[in-house]
Amino acid sequence: MFTDTQLDVLRAFDTPTMCNAIEVICPERRGLGFTIDPVVCLDPTAAPIVGYARTGTMRALQPSGRNASDDLDVRIGYYRHIAEGPGPTITVIEDIDPHPGFGALWGEVNSNLHRALGSLGVVTNGSIRDIDDWADNFQALAGMVNPSHGWVHVVDYGIPVTVHGMQVKPGDLIHADRHGAVVVPPEAVAEIEATVASIARAEARLIEPAKAGTLNIEMLVSLLNPKGNDH
Repeated sequence: MFTDTQLDVLRAFDTPTMCNAIEVICPERRGLGFTIDPVVCLDPTAAPIVGYARTGTMRALQPSGRNASDDLDVRIGYYRHIAEGPGPTITVIEDIDPHPGFGALWGEVNSNLHRALGSLGVVTNGSIRDIDDWADNFQALAGMVNPSHGWVHVVDYGIPVTVHGMQVKPGDLIHADRHGAVVVPPEAVAEIEATVASIARAEARLIEPAKAGTLNIEMLVSLLNPKGNDH
């Protein structure tokens, strides 16, 4: 696990910047490990969140079919999984209904319960509701907003899931903000800060003259191809 200082470094950057750095450090990750579907962000002004994944699947189109005792066992087992250390955590829930979002697992109750159990937010392809009564400082990246919970229930937990095209295993390190979410490879963490700085320097060579109004096509070609080669 990583230190608070290391996690603070990751929180200092937005999720697109994290993706840029991961592409440089781990080129094999360029085409995977991040959300690719549109998300509804509960609070676009919130700072990025970074935490270890707690996962589960849910349905809402039909009742669970379990008896009351079995249903309670699943609910308690799920909440125990959410409460497991180390923290902080981010909850990643895959809605496996044929029509994801039919019923919302996420509203006033579960946002407050999960926040109390150490979760910083949820990433789900399902729906959210009760926005005005949502827990303070609990972010959500969801598939939609929906007024009903239908027959919502947890199906399984502590398993690999895929949400908005992002594959996640329990314990994966997740970085998320209004743009989406990405799984941060453990081997990349120590290099993120220096890599971001290097990328920023390279981008500044293009951005600064563009903002200053001094950039023209000849300068751009020179900056992109400083050796003057044809290719």
